[in-house]
Amino acid sequence: MLPLSFAKTGDTVLVVRVGGNDAARQHLSDLGFVPGAVVRVVSSHNGDLIVVLKDTRLAITREMAEKVMTNDETGR
Repeated sequence: MLPLSFAKTGDTVLVVRVGGNDAARQHLSDLGFVPGAVVRVVSSHNGDLIVVLKDTRLAITREMAEKVMTNDETGR
């Protein structure tokens, strides 16, 4: 399990767990970062990401991406 901030451009990952305080978890949940969600990384720069989640492009800061724990969807 690795934070989403470790994902590279082109990676597709599966959200396993979302951490942080209540407000951060709620914000990420509102964006669609929930366990079981599939996230594709479009761009990665110093941990800040642009991802596709449910056919929507989202920008997420490194700080928020560190709260999203993922497994590589392909099982690597």
